[in-house]
Amino acid sequence: MPVGLLNPKAGAAVNTAPGCAPRNFHRLLPGYQPTPLVDAPAIAERLGCGHLWVKDESSRMGLPSFKVLGASWATFRALESRAGQALQDWDNVDDLGKLVHQLTPVRKLAAATDGNHGRAVARTARWLGLEANIYVPDGTAKARIAAIISEGAAVTAVGGSYDSAVARSAVDANDYCLVVSDTSWPGYTSIPNWVIDGYSTILAEVDADLETSGESAPDVVVVQMGVGALAAAVVRHWRQPDTSGPRIMGVEPTSAACVMASIRHRGIRSVPGPHPSIMAGLNCDTPSIVAWPDVCSGIDAFIAIEDDLAREGMRAFAQIGLVSGETGAAGLAGMLAVNSGELPSIAAPLGLTRDSSVLVLSTEGATDPDAYHAAVRTPATANPRANRGAVDCPSGRPRKDY
Repeated sequence: MPVGLLNPKAGAAVNTAPGCAPRNFHRLLPGYQPTPLVDAPAIAERLGCGHLWVKDESSRMGLPSFKVLGASWATFRALESRAGQALQDWDNVDDLGKLVHQLTPVRKLAAATDGNHGRAVARTARWLGLEANIYVPDGTAKARIAAIISEGAAVTAVGGSYDSAVARSAVDANDYCLVVSDTSWPGYTSIPNWVIDGYSTILAEVDADLETSGESAPDVVVVQMGVGALAAAVVRHWRQPDTSGPRIMGVEPTSAACVMASIRHRGIRSVPGPHPSIMAGLNCDTPSIVAWPDVCSGIDAFIAIEDDLAREGMRAFAQIGLVSGETGAAGLAGMLAVNSGELPSIAAPLGLTRDSSVLVLSTEGATDPDAYHAAVRTPATANPRANRGAVDCPSGRPRKDY
């Protein structure tokens, strides 16, 4: 059964939005183009709202997730910091890579991941001619590991949870290796903050598409939580002090509801693993200390859901031709929970009516194709789009590090 929690102190963002710099940077990367904003009237009818907009991140610059936006921008900003100067006068990643080698000692990137962020960091390293070491929690899906290896990265499985992999990746930090994490800890805050800024491109694209179609901003935005980086980007974009933005609802698994636990305790709290949810990208012990100020200040309501609702969200997307993985469909799953009537304390404050417009972020495609097809109840050959950008499996095995 889903669990809901209202945030009595919800208001404005603490930090400002980053402006147009991240998107201007992303436009220079290979394969950049805005991802689709899909109008989903059939799902809107099911939810009893006027519009359901789906930002489809199943293919972003050839990868099956939005994560490359944060990983690439944070890496770029961190490399500028290492160089002690702006990295300018480049028109493609080959030229940028030459600047990196000329002006910095960095030759390797490292990161922890449940799949998508690590592959994004590995792709960024490949663009720049750098090595990559990626650490994953033991038990990470083989398809996700193979996808990271396909980018030329070395993958190490670490015993424990995602937070254990984060701790292991931090050990690699030195003059020659840059750790690119989407979560933060004391003394390590700049790069995770730049990751959040990188995600702003998603929201700028949404604004542009809505303006083109003559639509106003959504009334409700639903965002997946994890450590809170994407949620912080949403808050910074739409909940500035001088604007009247949409209501925002955060969604996380019941077994890893670290943000909800932190809201209840009015300060950051951990929910230790193991975290068995199929929503692998949201299986996090602890909110990011960089994201937390915006998350606790700008999100109106939180919902924790079970895996069955995530699968239902995946199937609802599949019925309208959208491929969304377990984490990707969690936002829609949260709306299905609200519509179920089991969370009246959440539904009423969101103010949903037949005229309301809702934005959900489908944050990934089928990053584990076998699990995807099992969830949506189709044979593995039924939907070729399910594998788009998901896996290119060379031979190779992750090594274990306990």
